[in-house]
Amino acid sequence: MTDIYQILVHPDPILRETAPEIDKINDGIRAQAQKMTDTMYAAEGIGLAAPQVGILNRLIVVDTARRARDEKTAPNPIAMINPRIVWSSEELWTCMEGCLSIPLQYADVERPRIVRVKYWDVQNQAQEIEVQGLASSCVQHEIDHLNGVLFIDHLSRLKRTNLLKKYDRQQKEKHNVL
Repeated sequence: MTDIYQILVHPDPILRETAPEIDKINDGIRAQAQKMTDTMYAAEGIGLAAPQVGILNRLIVVDTARRARDEKTAPNPIAMINPRIVWSSEELWTCMEGCLSIPLQYADVERPRIVRVKYWDVQNQAQEIEVQGLASSCVQHEIDHLNGVLFIDHLSRLKRTNLLKKYDRQQKEKHNVL
């Protein structure tokens, strides 16, 4: 069995904290990136941010090329250290988002269709990537996590309240079943 992290779930307060930048890319950070990638795949996710596994640093992993349960597509994970969006398109799009930290809850979230992101890779090389569509939403979602922002924060108060009530009911049912 692969060694994976436990994913924190709402309302864990760590999910609302702002993660500081990583100042040195070393074997510990590379191991964290690998373990986060393994955790993301084990949870059948397409992205994961360090705060979601209780680590307060600015590291995200994403892989939108390989959807959950699609074994035909080879994994293509990208680890982004200290990612920052340097450009966003004015054109917006709406994507159904979910979050490993708010399991089984989904909602439409409007975000820029295209973003350009600068980051450091695990080999300590500066990178810049432009992503669109699902990959753009995923990267923005994970960078939000680094700033203590959850996808539900992009919803209207009514939609957020209804989603959280449903989530709370499901959590209570889950814990009442033995």
